[in-house]
Amino acid sequence: MNSRLYKLYTAEIVPALMKKHEYRNIMQVPRLSKVVINIGVGEATQEPRMLEMAMAELTVIAGQKPTVRHAKKSISNFKLREGQKIACTVTLRGDRMYEFLDRLFNMAMPRVRDFRGVPRKSFDKDGNYTLGLREQTIFPDLKLDSVEKPRGMNITFVMRTPVKPEASFDLLTELGMPFQRQN
Repeated sequence: MNSRLYKLYTAEIVPALMKKHEYRNIMQVPRLSKVVINIGVGEATQEPRMLEMAMAELTVIAGQKPTVRHAKKSISNFKLREGQKIACTVTLRGDRMYEFLDRLFNMAMPRVRDFRGVPRKSFDKDGNYTLGLREQTIFPDLKLDSVEKPRGMNITFVMRTPVKPEASFDLLTELGMPFQRQN
């Protein structure tokens, strides 16, 4: 792996976490196993072109072609039938994951207006973190002229934390995740 963030992880973050949490084995240190980006396109039930546009935008953002997700069950109030295409998702691992994180933390998040940091409470019991973004235009890779409608997305950071799930917070902080300050 040649990513700048991965080199930082192996050279500085792993030894720092081992010292802070008193790990005896390097395999106890939490690590990021994958990043999953999901865009739900509810209006794709009426206009399928919207899903194609979301997929094109997600391809530019992630650097990898997304897969289409289908509705699991029918909901008549939303005019949704089982099997309809309603979302697109991409799973990043390895170098692409670290390159995406570098762009997200250092280029995209600082572009958010009135940004005060991401919430600290979005961890699940396993130490995974889910972040919601309101629009995709914060990524500098997208051309604003080609974006027809702002769409939100969910970004999930899946961790491998065998010992302490709370160490996931320390890992993301060391990687550069801008968490909100505590009062």
